[in-house]
Amino acid sequence: MADKQAWILTITCPDTVGIVAAVSGFLSQHDCFITEAAQYGDPLSSRFFMRIVFGPGAMTPAKAEFEKLFTQVAARFQMIWRLHDASRKARVVILVSKFGHCLNDLLHRYHTGSLGVEIPAVISNHQDMRSIVEWHGIPYHYVAVDKHDKSAQEARVLDVIERADADLVVLARYMQILSQDMCARLQGKAINIHHSFLPSFKGAKPYHQAHARGVKIIGATAHYVTPDLDEGPIIEQGVERVDHTHTPEDLVAIGRDIENVVLARAVRWHTEQRVLLNGSKTVVFR
Repeated sequence: MADKQAWILTITCPDTVGIVAAVSGFLSQHDCFITEAAQYGDPLSSRFFMRIVFGPGAMTPAKAEFEKLFTQVAARFQMIWRLHDASRKARVVILVSKFGHCLNDLLHRYHTGSLGVEIPAVISNHQDMRSIVEWHGIPYHYVAVDKHDKSAQEARVLDVIERADADLVVLARYMQILSQDMCARLQGKAINIHHSFLPSFKGAKPYHQAHARGVKIIGATAHYVTPDLDEGPIIEQGVERVDHTHTPEDLVAIGRDIENVVLARAVRWHTEQRVLLNGSKTVVFR
């Protein structure tokens, strides 16, 4: 392999015979060494999903030429596909309000190198998280919400996201409902953490709703943002057992720990190109 470079090929297409053989044969033909491969054929949607990590060899064409050649294979199988440079770190913009646990967790993982991303900006509608963000050397953008003109605030947020050249937007307990237009602009590139085990207990104070119902398991859900509130494709979920001795405040504390882990997993899997959309669901190659 040439200087340990790695590419990631992701594929979605109608399921049929010969896809794996065609892709692996193409890679072999062009001097590529496969280091990781995963595929799944969904019997319900009749869709095929594939993720391959490989290293280009001495005879492998440059990326642009490689993509041009692979287009011929892709056309045969009606593929939706992308070729990613595994060495390029995704640029992640984080949105947060007053609850800082998910933000702090992501910043710690970023700072220690356990989350291989760049964070060019953090945006908030409050000033509370400024000191911790700036301690990490990350620009902090305070964009207050004007109740009489929320579209102006969203326009400023989108401007920061675009200027940061963001690959992914993470709503780390950003307590604002995004407009239909903003959701559409960020479709497929925005992840939200919901402090509940969706689809149950939507909306405000889900832990209090769960406590009132006497639940024995609580959880958190990371999902893609869509115009339908808390209805986006689910990427990851986590749960913890609770019992009658736990107060609503106990559930909040336990839930925050779950939220941290679930959101970090979702961000990592997305930025490593491990998540492929399957209608209203996802295929996650962990």
